[in-house]
Amino acid sequence: MEDGKINSAIDSKYDNYTVMQHMLRLPVLVAALGYLVDMYDLFLFSIVRVPSLTDLGLTGDQLLEDGVMLLNLQMAGLLIGGIFWGILGDKKGRLSVLFGSILIYSLANIANGFVTSFNQYAVLRFIAGVGLAGELGAGITLVSEILPKKIRGYGTTLVATLGVLGAILAYVVAELFAWRASYSIGGVMGLVLLVMRFRVFESGMFMESKEKKVDRGNVMLLFNNRARFFKYLKSIVIGFPIWFVVGVLITFSPELGAAIGLDEPVDAGIAVMLSFAFQALGNVVSGILSQRYQSRKKIIGAFIVLSFVFAVIYLWLPSTSVFVFYLLCALLGFANGYWTLFITVAAELFGTNIRATVATTVPNFVRGAVIPITTMFLFLKTGMGVINSALIVGAITTILALLALWTLPETFHKDLNYNEEN
Repeated sequence: MEDGKINSAIDSKYDNYTVMQHMLRLPVLVAALGYLVDMYDLFLFSIVRVPSLTDLGLTGDQLLEDGVMLLNLQMAGLLIGGIFWGILGDKKGRLSVLFGSILIYSLANIANGFVTSFNQYAVLRFIAGVGLAGELGAGITLVSEILPKKIRGYGTTLVATLGVLGAILAYVVAELFAWRASYSIGGVMGLVLLVMRFRVFESGMFMESKEKKVDRGNVMLLFNNRARFFKYLKSIVIGFPIWFVVGVLITFSPELGAAIGLDEPVDAGIAVMLSFAFQALGNVVSGILSQRYQSRKKIIGAFIVLSFVFAVIYLWLPSTSVFVFYLLCALLGFANGYWTLFITVAAELFGTNIRATVATTVPNFVRGAVIPITTMFLFLKTGMGVINSALIVGAITTILALLALWTLPETFHKDLNYNEEN
């Protein structure tokens, strides 16, 4: 409850030791480790898509078409779960969402290791999606509210960076274990985190908002004001290029590699591992640059442009070397490293009484955008081919993101201790 006062008192007075003390606070660490497990599960499917579906009896074109269906069901779960967890986070608190979501996706993960049919697989990916929807938004909201405003960018960078390392861990585990065991291991890691729930404290800003009895978690606050609605919509759109890269260029890298004419097949697991290893680096670099130049917008804009440049090179690769292809997967991952800043901006744009709703729904609507993105990709692929369809979809998402970013306000110095008026 005293977080707001503490933040104001020390906002301009701290050295490296003080910054480190704040980074090692238990809520920050739990949010970061929770997101690591979240990302582990989210991208494990991209890694084990082919072996898991093959084991369930699917072959040929079914691996791509049914793989898209499973991915879309998972993302649909993220959309629905994002709304549910976001509202719950503003009404009941950030911690109820943080640990509730971890519990659901952990149990779904464990059950995923025992599926015997495609239908069971589909249902559990949807349930896992619902669970995965809550952790990131709640974690970023909690970290943003308990850290001083001048260093909260470092806190959210730590959360997102450890989270992205979850994708790398997914690759390592999938290399060492069968796909069923890999899912179960992810579930067990999540359950272990629940042991820490008794020592994590709630956000002081949320407790102050709760005592004031303001209207909390009311989704209509995002729609009953024109400026607020468009601000919310734009905060979603700036994340589209990230999931174009993840949902199309990386997830379907084997098919794209074959279309390019590479000299050997592409391993989707290696593509995912490299892209997210370098996204971790991109998160660190973008976070530091944001702190250095005291601007979220400039750095996000630079990374969006960089992402499209790498996408064009990736799709029009003159070389047939799979090594060069993997290198471009890594560079695309690095350019996706504005994910941290994107979530931070979403949290900073809105008041305490709907911040969790926004911070939870925005990234999940972006994740859910993989449904229209992949649908557009598959639709255009029929008449234009795999390469040209991917290029067109990438150009559309990039243009929309840059236009949205251009018209959003800078949030670096913004004080978060306020509520939205109804």
